[in-house]
Amino acid sequence: MDHNESAAAPMLPQPLPAPAPALPPEEPEPIPAPSPTPSLSPAAGRSSRTRQYVAALAVSMGAMAAGCELAWTSPALPQLASNSTQLREPLGKMEGAWVGALLAVGALAGALPGSYLADRYGRRLVLAAIAAPFLVSWATVFLATRASSLYIARLLAGLATGAVSVVAPVYVGEVAEAEIRGALGSGFQLFITVGILWVYVWGAVFGTKALAAMCALPPLLLLAGTLLFAPESPAYLVRKGDEAGARRSLRELRGAGADVEAPLRQLREEVAQESSGGSKSLRDLVSSVARRKALLISLGLMGVQQLGGINAVIFYCQDIFENAGSTIPDAVSAIIVGVVQVVATLAAASLVDRAGRRPLLLVSAGLMALCQATLGLCLKLPDALPGWLALVAVGVFIIAFSLGCGPLPWMMLGEIFAPEVKGTASGLAVTLNWVIVFAVTFAFPPANDALGGVTFFFFAAVCALGFAFVLVVVPETKGKTLQEIQDALSGDDKRGGRPV
Repeated sequence: MDHNESAAAPMLPQPLPAPAPALPPEEPEPIPAPSPTPSLSPAAGRSSRTRQYVAALAVSMGAMAAGCELAWTSPALPQLASNSTQLREPLGKMEGAWVGALLAVGALAGALPGSYLADRYGRRLVLAAIAAPFLVSWATVFLATRASSLYIARLLAGLATGAVSVVAPVYVGEVAEAEIRGALGSGFQLFITVGILWVYVWGAVFGTKALAAMCALPPLLLLAGTLLFAPESPAYLVRKGDEAGARRSLRELRGAGADVEAPLRQLREEVAQESSGGSKSLRDLVSSVARRKALLISLGLMGVQQLGGINAVIFYCQDIFENAGSTIPDAVSAIIVGVVQVVATLAAASLVDRAGRRPLLLVSAGLMALCQATLGLCLKLPDALPGWLALVAVGVFIIAFSLGCGPLPWMMLGEIFAPEVKGTASGLAVTLNWVIVFAVTFAFPPANDALGGVTFFFFAAVCALGFAFVLVVVPETKGKTLQEIQDALSGDDKRGGRPV
C-alpha cells in the first residue's frame, strides 16, 4: 500500500465520560450525592437497575456510531485512492486529508449546539434526532462519485459525532444511580472502541460501499433503542418543571417499587442550587488561584491527550506496520490494535478508582513516550529492527493511552471544577480538543511525508512533557471532596495532594 494513501480519522478522547458544555452535570462520583440512598427501594437491588443498564446501552450506540466515523478513513481512504475506487477518479492526497479533517470541523460545530438543543428539547429527543445526520452521511458515502460528496458526508458525520459526544454522557450521568454511574459512564468510551473495531473488521472484508452500509447499523440501533428503551432524563424534566414526568421516569428507571421521592427532592435541590449560581463566563474561570490552576490542568491534559500522537497511531497504523517492515498483514494488524483498545478500555474502567488518577496518568504518559520513541526508531531504521517491534509498540501505546491519558482528562474535568463553572470549563475543553484534533489530522500527512519517523519523536517529547506536567502540577483527586480538591489546587491541602 502506498504511504500517501493512508487514512486519517480523529479519535475521540475519551471519554469517555465526557462532561457536557453548558449543561450543569450532576455531582461527580468522587463527590457523592446525599449520604442516604433512599432512592433504592429495599427490594431494588440489581433488578431495579436493569432499565438503567438498558437505557445506557441504547444511547451508547451513539458512541459506537461515532467510533465508526473515527476509524472509517483507515480502511476506506486507501480504497478510494486506488484505481478500483467507487469515485469517478481516484481520491487525491490533499482530498484525502480533507476527508479526514472535516470530521473534526463538523464535530466542533456540533458540540455546543447539541448541548443547547438537549437543554431546550430534551436529551431523549435530541439523541434520537442525532441518528439522522449519521444515516444521511453514510447514505451520501454509499452514493458518492466525487470528493465533494465525501466532504459533505464527513461534515454531517462530524455534526452528529460532536453532538453525541456531549449529550449521551450527560444523559447516562443523569439516569444512572451514583453506585453505577462510573461503570455506565465508562461505556461511552468503550463503545467508541467497539465502533473502531467494527470498522477495522468489516473494512478488511468489504469495499467502501458495503462498509458504509455496515456502518449505518449503529445509528439505526441508536434511533430504535432511544425511542423504545430510553425514558427522558428525570433531571431534565425537573428543570422544566415537569415533576410528574420526572416521577414517572424515575419509576421506569428504578422499578415500580422503588422510592422515587428522595431522589426527586435531591433533584429539586440541585436545580435550585444551579439557578442561584447563575451563568458563569470565561472570566469566572480565572477568578481564583484554584480555578486558574484547574483550568491549566484541564487544558494541559487535553493537550497531551491529543498531541501525544493517538490520532497518528490510530489512522496510520497500517502504514506504520508496512513501513516498519512487519510481515503481519496490515488489516490483521489493525484488527489486533482494535481488540487491544477494547480490552484496555475495559481494564481502565476497573482500575481508575483503585489506583488513583496521578499514578495512572504518570504510567500512561511515560509508556506513551517510550512507545512513540520506539516507533520513531522502527520507521527510521526499518532494516535494523525486527518488524514485530512496531506492532508491540503500537499495542502497548494503545493500552497506555486507554489507561490514563485517554479517559482521565475528561474525568478530572468533572472533578476539579466547582459546579457553577463546570459547564463553561467543559465547553472550553471540548472546543480546544476538537481544534487540536483538526490540526493534527490535517497536518500529520504532510509532516509525516517530510519528516518520517522524526514526527513520532515529536510525539514522544510531548508525552515526556506530559509526564513532567502531571508530576509537578496535577494533584490526586481520588477519594477527595470538592473542597479538599480546591484546597489542593490553591495550595492549602494539608495532605499535599497525596492519594487518600
